Amino acid sequence: MFSKNLKYYRLKNALTKKKLADRVNVTSMAITNYENGDRKPSMDVLKNMAQVLGIRVSDFLVVRNKDIVFCHGEFRKNSTLSVAQQDYVCESVEEYLNRFMTIVEILGGEVLPEAPETHAIVLSGDDEQDAFSLRKHLGLAPEGPIVDLIGTLENKGILVLESDIDNQKFSGMNGLVNDRPYIVFNPTMTCERNRSTIAHELAHLMFIWPVEMKSADIEKRATAISGAFLFPKDDAVRELGLRRRAVSADMLLTATEYGISMLMLAKRAEICGIITSTAAKTFFMEASTAGWRSKEPSRINTEKPQLFEQLVYRAINEGDISRQRGAELLKLPYDEVVEHCCFNEES
Repeated sequence: MFSKNLKYYRLKNALTKKKLADRVNVTSMAITNYENGDRKPSMDVLKNMAQVLGIRVSDFLVVRNKDIVFCHGEFRKNSTLSVAQQDYVCESVEEYLNRFMTIVEILGGEVLPEAPETHAIVLSGDDEQDAFSLRKHLGLAPEGPIVDLIGTLENKGILVLESDIDNQKFSGMNGLVNDRPYIVFNPTMTCERNRSTIAHELAHLMFIWPVEMKSADIEKRATAISGAFLFPKDDAVRELGLRRRAVSADMLLTATEYGISMLMLAKRAEICGIITSTAAKTFFMEASTAGWRSKEPSRINTEKPQLFEQLVYRAINEGDISRQRGAELLKLPYDEVVEHCCFNEES
């Protein structure tokens, strides 16, 4: 679908319609008409746009599945992303999931686990109980660390993807693709922060949020539930003890085990009554001085979505698609795809 592809690559290059129009010597209205599907450019204009956007003409012509239905969640009310940046996040999600659902259709829909029902959990008013309900809804153990959160959710039928927007103001978003939940996050953040973001978006997806509830209160509750989801109260007491006078270095081991930041661990310890508010405040001041508010050091291995790549290589090795088609779907060089195939064609 040319119109969607043009909009995607224009936003990817952070160009307004006017800037793109000026560079290819057409009017802004012409770009609008191209993106709305009301007009098609000449071959010369098409080539010029491809050159400006740093792509091939064939990239404009990649087919989009018109049967895929997207329902994107709202950006947080305090988001400072521009409208164009928000549009790009949505367009990049659609471009990626179009490729993802293409391979699912080739292999058959049964390759994806049945996803949990969204907006199905009733809020109890107790964050600890709600976090327990979220784990139960997903079929997870009520206590203990969640190792490889992304892989766990992919195995539960929830699609997780990385955004390639180069903006630290974006952390994550959620939505539905053909009624299947997806979560997108910013891979430039630390793994601990991404796990927190993913858990936060998961809470948005799985709970029934009252329509009369203020957005600020929803965000606050989602944050509290996500913290208890990653580091349950019973685990906090068992790992840290009933009482602590301060946040100490040995707690780093627990933060690493549970895949959370020290900032989250300290907040959870305060909420659970393990440390006093005064002790927590002292730690947060020290953390701010050390620059941890914006960039706390990561202590765990990076977690990445793998399902899409696994499905593409499966299709290649089962002969359902060619290696070239696999390279196109993954947007990787052909030689790199060949290197990841188990056997060469001569063996």
